[in-house]
This record gives sequence, structure tokens and C-alpha cells, in this order.
Amino acid sequence: MKKIVNDPESVVQDMLDGLISAHPDSLQLLPETTVVVRKDAPITNKVSIVSGGGSGHEPAHAGYIGDGMLDAAVCGEMFTSPTPDQVFESIKAVDGGAGVFLVIKNYTGDVMNFEMAAELAEAEGIQVEKVIVNDDVAVEDSSFTTGRRGIAGTIFVHKIAGAKAAAGGSIEEVKSVAEKVVANVRSMGMALTPCTVPAAGKPSFTLEENEMEIGTGIHGEPGIERKPIASASAIAEELTDKILEDIKFNSGDDVAVMINGMGATPEMELYILNKKVNQMLTDRGLTIHKTFVGDYMTSLEMAGCSITLLKLDDELKTLLDAESSAPAFRI
Repeated sequence: MKKIVNDPESVVQDMLDGLISAHPDSLQLLPETTVVVRKDAPITNKVSIVSGGGSGHEPAHAGYIGDGMLDAAVCGEMFTSPTPDQVFESIKAVDGGAGVFLVIKNYTGDVMNFEMAAELAEAEGIQVEKVIVNDDVAVEDSSFTTGRRGIAGTIFVHKIAGAKAAAGGSIEEVKSVAEKVVANVRSMGMALTPCTVPAAGKPSFTLEENEMEIGTGIHGEPGIERKPIASASAIAEELTDKILEDIKFNSGDDVAVMINGMGATPEMELYILNKKVNQMLTDRGLTIHKTFVGDYMTSLEMAGCSITLLKLDDELKTLLDAESSAPAFRI
């Protein structure tokens, strides 16, 4: 295993200490936790947005803390759901009196632990609402989920729900717009190589030199097919076609596109993929409102990508375009 780490058992804490050192004016770490919150939290009378999950997906989730996005990110151990106590501490830390909204990826541990934390917070008089993101069209059920997995489409939920809260929306309004995003966002990914969790010291799965896995999850979960490596255009076409089979677009519809790297994919390759995706969507008469290319939700050093499409209306376009100061999503 070749990694730039100290103790494999302390990578999450070391990472978070380094993150706070890089952004001392805007981020803080709650004492004796792996919970990152805004430096100015809590913000009175603003709905607070909390998300999180296992570490290893950087810049998700702490990279999305800032004006117009998250108020806190709960960082579990590597690929491991944060505990209910950690989530509960994050809710208390950011509650400014208008309620706390949870953005949860659809993994069994995340859903269970965030919901338990919400019950603890509600017992103390904090209003909590939530949305569960399940944008992955590849697999209906997996070893980690009941129903579809939550992957890179979660970032659009962070952005749009965060913008709604920053604009003064009530917790009911934040929930409504977050549910609209979930209903209109779809993603699918693939992998060329596995990743290695530092504490494990070996790859999470194996692929031959000439193989790729279609439909892989963000923890290296199995996809739908293992096959010979294809061209960038063929990969983009396969992923995009699968998404378009799952959600109805009409000519003239507006769409946001995310070409997401899994951690070890050069931007050059992501832009090559985007060329084909752009062509496919344009040929269907769709209007591409905004395109995001880069590492948004990774899987350590996995080589691969995911494609996310979000169908937009006027409200979603306005909120997507709203200003954000989050380190990993500045607009």
C-alpha cells in the first residue's frame, strides 16, 4: 500500500486537522469529535443544513460547508457511517432556532444513525426534517442499501437546499425543494481500478488490467457488469443512456450536468467524457444550463467517474446559480 499517511488508524482525524488549518476563518472542529461546522454557527433564525457520512469521499462532505451550502458535516471513519451521537452533536451545534435539515445518502447505516440523532434532537425541542438521496440508477438494492444508493447527485441537494436556507426559506420550504431535487436527479458511475482503505491495506476489489466495472458504488460496491475497457465515448454513452431511460426529458428542458471523478481520474479524461455527454444531450434538444467537471464525491484513489443529470425548473436554476462560499463549490 502506497499512501501519504501517518498512522492508518488516524487518517480521518489528521485530515480534519489539516482541513481546519487550511480554512481557519470559516471552519471549526467540535472538540473531541470528527464534526466540522461553520465558524459562525449557529446562525440565528436560519434553517441549518447538516450532511455527512463515511470519510474517503473528499471533498464530500466538509468541503461543502459555507454560505449557501452546509452548516455542518459529520465525518465518520473511512467508509463508515457516523454514529448517532456525532450527528446529534452536529445538530445541536448549528441549530439557530429555525430547525435543522438533514441530507442523508441512502445507505443503511447513514439512514439509521441520522434518524436516531433526529429523534434525540426532537426530544430536546429542536425541529428536524430530512431528505434521503437515492440518485444511483445502476443498482436497486445492494449490500449497503435498501433501494438505490445515494451518490454524486447528493451535491446538487446540498447546493440547492443550502441556497434555499440562505435565502430565508422555512424548514418546510427547504424540505420541499430538496425533495424536488431528489425527484429530478439521476447518476451512474463506473470504475477502472479499486481503492484501498488505509486501515485495510489492500484493495477493496480486483479488476484485471483490461477490465472496468459499470455501475460501481462510491465504496467500491459491485455494479451491474464487468467488461473490457471501452472508449470514453462508449462509457459516456452507456452511463448517460441508462440515466435517460430512468427519467423523462423533453426537448427544450434545462439540465445541469456533473462529470464527477472518483479520485484518480485526470481532468483531461473527465472533459473527454463531457464532450460526448454534451453532444448526446444537445442532440436530444436539451438545454445545458451549467456543467460541473471535477472531483465532487470520490472514492479515495479509485479511477473512474460518475455522470449526474439534474432536470431544472426556474426555481432550481436560481438556487443552483446562487452564491456559495464553500471551499469545494464556490460560485
